[in-house]
Amino acid sequence: MAGTAFALLCCTTITGFEGMRTTAYRDSIGVPTVCIGETKGVRMGQRFSVAECQAMLVKRLGEDYAPAIERCVTRPMGDDFYVAALSLSYNIGTGGFCRSSIVRLYNAGDRRASCNAFLLYDKAGGRVLTGLVKRRQAERALCLKGV
Repeated sequence: MAGTAFALLCCTTITGFEGMRTTAYRDSIGVPTVCIGETKGVRMGQRFSVAECQAMLVKRLGEDYAPAIERCVTRPMGDDFYVAALSLSYNIGTGGFCRSSIVRLYNAGDRRASCNAFLLYDKAGGRVLTGLVKRRQAERALCLKGV
């Protein structure tokens, strides 16, 4: 991931959707979770500062999510598409993102259709969720900047 400003934009965008809890808790399916949706190595009772949570997210995006996106997206990406892609992949996983119509359309050179495809990912457990609808609309709008 490039630069401090870019990392801040990613962190702000994703935190706005995920929220932040500095004390470990069990998510809706019982997985120990902390900070900004972090589940890797989390133990109940752990506590982190806001700065530690932000650093954890930036590290995870840089080590796990950005490299996966860079492997599956074959065309050059501007910051707006990249941040939208990071946000979506953080939510649905890198495998889901890399297999998505978003990536297929983007790699084929149809950025507008790729951005519109963000709206397809508005379900959890087979149900449309209002929060996901709003998140996907915001990711789509970010993706469409400059198109």
